[in-house]
Amino acid sequence: MSKTVIDLTAGTAGGIAQVLVGQPFDIVKVRMQTAPKGTYSGMLHCAGGILKNEGPLAFYKGTLTPLLGIGVCVSIQFGALESSKRFFAKRNIERGIGGPDGLSLSSGQLFAAGVAAGVANGVVSGPVEHIRIRLQTQSATNPAFAGPWDAIKKIYSSYGIAGIYKGQAVTLWRESVGYGIYFLAYEKLMQHEMASKGIRRDQVNPARTVLFGAAAGYALWAVIYPIDMIKSRMQTDGFSPADGQKYKSTLDCVRTVWRTEGIGAFTRGLGPTLIRSPFANGATFLGFEMAMRFLKPSN
Repeated sequence: MSKTVIDLTAGTAGGIAQVLVGQPFDIVKVRMQTAPKGTYSGMLHCAGGILKNEGPLAFYKGTLTPLLGIGVCVSIQFGALESSKRFFAKRNIERGIGGPDGLSLSSGQLFAAGVAAGVANGVVSGPVEHIRIRLQTQSATNPAFAGPWDAIKKIYSSYGIAGIYKGQAVTLWRESVGYGIYFLAYEKLMQHEMASKGIRRDQVNPARTVLFGAAAGYALWAVIYPIDMIKSRMQTDGFSPADGQKYKSTLDCVRTVWRTEGIGAFTRGLGPTLIRSPFANGATFLGFEMAMRFLKPSN
């Protein structure tokens, strides 16, 4: 099995784990991000309202799209990451740096590899998250879409590919910066663990993998949460003025939210994100690393 196929397969395993663990927290985050100011007094108020009015299955509303899409997205993330790491390792070997195997990548190289992973991922994650957010925030009593495929068909028929990729500029901004930080944090922690204990990557304790993934997740959200909030606003906004469009552009969205709701709006919904992050990201890296060990036990 080729290295690329192994990377993509292990990434898919990590993506599925991420969705199953993180989806209930994500829907609470999105509802809080996109609701008018004052709708919810806090995370528990929002979650309680969803449970009372829509039932427990509502926490997995729109899950089919991320389960399929995020599996692909995380697969692409790790595929691009590992490919970039091999590229930099080869360069290091040619230059005689980075240790005997060239795998002791610098912080700059790891950040660049993460940016590459984020950009590659953003091409798919943009429309996947757009459809998911539309489904998560639609009315429970009078839904506009019957499901993900219905949403894709209706949006595409009315607004074309631009409608499917609504909010893509801010998505790419979020993915490139966020995943640069995300993978840098994780890989540096893994490097330190292997160096301090003199072990190979496949000998790192799975519990440490979960811990490092959780820490990387917090580093990610510390940097990108305000960007993510703007992305959610853009992806739930109308498609045209006649359709209730509030924001002319990403910059207009930032200015409008700042002017009308204040700085607090940029961190609304942060609570469920911080609770979700260690579980979802720990599961993501655990799924990836365990799949890598299974697919390539001699790694």
